Amino acid sequence: MLTFEQIKELIGLVAQNRLQGIELERSGFRLKIDGQQAQSVGASFSSEAGAASVSVPVGSAGAHHAPAAPAAAAPPSPLPAAPAAPAGPPAGSHVLTSPIVGTFYRSSSPDAPPFVEIGARVKKGQVLCIIEAMKLMNEIESDVDGTVAEIYPQNAQAVEFGEPLFAIKTS
Repeated sequence: MLTFEQIKELIGLVAQNRLQGIELERSGFRLKIDGQQAQSVGASFSSEAGAASVSVPVGSAGAHHAPAAPAAAAPPSPLPAAPAAPAGPPAGSHVLTSPIVGTFYRSSSPDAPPFVEIGARVKKGQVLCIIEAMKLMNEIESDVDGTVAEIYPQNAQAVEFGEPLFAIKTS
């Protein structure tokens, strides 16, 4: 989840650079900043855990202030439907989750081949990926023997604690 200061900074960047908008989704938190609203830039954000949707207008001159009272103009634009959640791990699979918050990497360097691909046989203790946290590279090892059935995050994607990384078919 983003901090208030990070959200404020994104709103300012959209207004300052006269962007059409920006949309960001991370672990059930969705932020959409629409730079196309008449006379203002709006931001709306919601969480899957709650049904709250908030609109924060920012003056078109790039001022970073919140209004004293909610604007009576148009309601915030609705967020697009969330993409369908994965159907779940294949039957007989073990899901390996992230033990830390950080950035997921499939290989040890940009020019190196990935540690594993879908369909690869893995052994308990084999390195499957790296998660970078606070400038430290943490090797994530398989905790079961099996075949990689799914790789959930994209390379260089931020991951949260407990987020699914791999589905490993153990049968």
